[in-house]
Amino acid sequence: MHSDTAPLESLEVGAPAPDFTLPSTAGESLTLSNSRDRENVLLAFFPAAFTSVCSEELCAFHDDVETFQGSGTRVLGISVDLVPSLREFRYKLGIETELLSDFRRHVSRTYGVLDEERYQSRRAYFLVDKAGVLRWKHVEEHGGHRRPNAEILAQIEKLGR
Repeated sequence: MHSDTAPLESLEVGAPAPDFTLPSTAGESLTLSNSRDRENVLLAFFPAAFTSVCSEELCAFHDDVETFQGSGTRVLGISVDLVPSLREFRYKLGIETELLSDFRRHVSRTYGVLDEERYQSRRAYFLVDKAGVLRWKHVEEHGGHRRPNAEILAQIEKLGR
């Protein structure tokens, strides 16, 4: 459960995405760089399991899972919740989207999306291409807002195959 630390200013579009390893609801740790040369990855940071907007967002990802997969993109939800909570959240929603626990907040800090006051991730999206390069990012100003899948899929479309 580590993350390569990188200065926040390096998290510009076109820069390499910082690598990390986090525990997942699939029961194993997941390392971002393992997706290189295989698939694009959408890192979807969300504030907390069992909240209305987060539930709505993850259900929307689930509803469009085939579209994301068809575009060669894997969606990974990331929050500071513990894995057991994320497993229950995933079960309660009936979703397949893999969720990652950033309980130590290293990845949220590295990506510049940790709300230090609330000690949770801000809602944010980072699209990493197959080469491990950050191609698009968006951080919500307000946690109650989220990007519609159509907007995210339009950004994925720009990557090509």
